Amino acid sequence: MTLTAPQLRKLIRLANGKVLPSSQMKGALGEEMLNEGILIGINHKSRLSYRAMSPDAILQFLKDRFNIADPAQALTAMESESMERSELVKISGDSKFKRQRTMKGFLVTALEPIETSLNGRPFVITPPEGSFVYIYDYEQFRIPEDVLVIGVENSENFRFLSRQAYLFPKKKILFAARYPLSGDFPKWLAAISNRYLHFGDFDLAGIHIYLTEIYKAIGNRASFFIPEDIEELLKHGSPERYDKQLQYGNMDIADESLKQLVALIHKYKRGYDQEGLIQRQNSNH
Repeated sequence: MTLTAPQLRKLIRLANGKVLPSSQMKGALGEEMLNEGILIGINHKSRLSYRAMSPDAILQFLKDRFNIADPAQALTAMESESMERSELVKISGDSKFKRQRTMKGFLVTALEPIETSLNGRPFVITPPEGSFVYIYDYEQFRIPEDVLVIGVENSENFRFLSRQAYLFPKKKILFAARYPLSGDFPKWLAAISNRYLHFGDFDLAGIHIYLTEIYKAIGNRASFFIPEDIEELLKHGSPERYDKQLQYGNMDIADESLKQLVALIHKYKRGYDQEGLIQRQNSNH
């Protein structure tokens, strides 16, 4: 994929904190940036807009994907009819703005040591609290069959897993972060035989993420974590969250076990953030 001057101009605007209508980020570039977690969707009733996860994320994407270290200088070069190819090489490192893959892989952690293997060598996952392990060569990452994989949607929940241990069964668990967004984590799940539990937001968008990213890849090996008191939680959830996610209201619920949760979300017209489970556990102590 070749980066055009109009596309680069849009990315510079995003890096400067601007919000762009979704119509301006249609196509392969926008889709790739969404999949990588570089763009974040913002719903305004019936309109969808995008903002950058952070200015640094845009700058790093340009550097990794197109080898552009100075976006403003590169834009000037691209818009200049007199710019020589040798000058483009100095700016971008490649006269064709070569394609590179951004950082692949995903983050994992564990509350108890998990014996795994990476590239055929033993590797124990036991990071101290506040740190995580980044698995780059995920194609060669293997875990015992009796380990439950729990995918955590939000970063705060991933950071404070010890405060949510009461939610999960007392067994071997490998926690994986959904971010950075990419197709790598579902690909890895599809290559192993372990059971998977999705720990995400209790709202229409969270269910859509699970169905389209995870359930689609591994089917009935996956399940969605639902607290026993989910109905009570939803009563105190966010009506604004529900209103902003109505575009998912008629999605196909391929996982039958989620239909009751979806019905409750529609009944109370609210969504509940999984971060609330951290706060609720803290309030009990």
